[in-house]
Amino acid sequence: MPAKIYTDKDADLDVLKGKTCAVIGFGSQGHAHALNLKESGVNVIIGLYPKSKSRAVAEELGFEVFDTAEATQKADVIMIATPDTAIGAIYAKDIAPHLAKGKTLLFSHGFAILYGTVVPPKDINVIMVAPKGPGHIVRRQYLEGKGVPSLIAIEQNPGKDAKKIALAWAKGIGGTKGGVFETSFKEETETDLFGEQTVLCGGVSALVKAGYETLVEAGYQPEMAYFECLHELKLTVDLMNESGIAGMRFSISETAEWGDVVVGPKIIDASVKKRMQKALKEIQSGKFAKEWIAEAEDGCKTFKEIRKEEAKHDIEKVGKRLRGLMPWIKKRDIKGSQASYS
Repeated sequence: MPAKIYTDKDADLDVLKGKTCAVIGFGSQGHAHALNLKESGVNVIIGLYPKSKSRAVAEELGFEVFDTAEATQKADVIMIATPDTAIGAIYAKDIAPHLAKGKTLLFSHGFAILYGTVVPPKDINVIMVAPKGPGHIVRRQYLEGKGVPSLIAIEQNPGKDAKKIALAWAKGIGGTKGGVFETSFKEETETDLFGEQTVLCGGVSALVKAGYETLVEAGYQPEMAYFECLHELKLTVDLMNESGIAGMRFSISETAEWGDVVVGPKIIDASVKKRMQKALKEIQSGKFAKEWIAEAEDGCKTFKEIRKEEAKHDIEKVGKRLRGLMPWIKKRDIKGSQASYS
């Protein structure tokens, strides 16, 4: 049976009328949720730590900004929009002491609840509203009168109004225009981590680099390798996004399609799927989360070193030069662009 899709008619923004909604953090998701809700007529305040560099930015955009503890006290619905590994400490210090019966705690990802870095009291609602796209896309789609498909989940519902609040929030950020699907904290977290690690981020970046290195090591020009293994990837993915794998294959040449169906399965073969299954088991068991939390508690030393080394890869140098020749590609300064509790 197909999943129910909730749209504008299924959600009532009046559910949030008279309520104060606090967004804790003003990074990628936080700023998009806050701005979209504000422009939907919802009373939104921002919670940040005292010396946050985002205070001035949020105030300039018309928000009242409070220390996290005070924002939690004032709010009826509290969204925690900070990095996964920071949520536990922020919750324990500034949020948990100020929660009261009847409040609602909202997340955009289930990591903290599923892996126990946050254990809320039983007398508050615990919900999730998770747009399936980064914050800048959530914001852009809203401004265009559209919406990013979103997920909702209900973990605790003592007030018997948790789902109505989740749907109202989803409507406020534009999600009901793209379609809202109900899931669970467990399903959202495990599928999200799996997708990021094995396909969307980890799988794709490893595949792109391996293809690039194979061509360059065989004596081909780095520019040719970049075009064939990275640049054209967006064109192919756009076709898949618009009309699925079958639609993409309809749009490419028969030569490309034959190579796809005959050679592709030899590259991404059964052994890859076995390793994907292993990665999924490590997500399900909590092994990945435990290791990532430990890495964060150690100051992300290994993570920062890997990030530094990856940035030195030849494909980055070649790509930067070639993208400089393409004025139609939006340039982004990635320095310091990681979403943070800032």
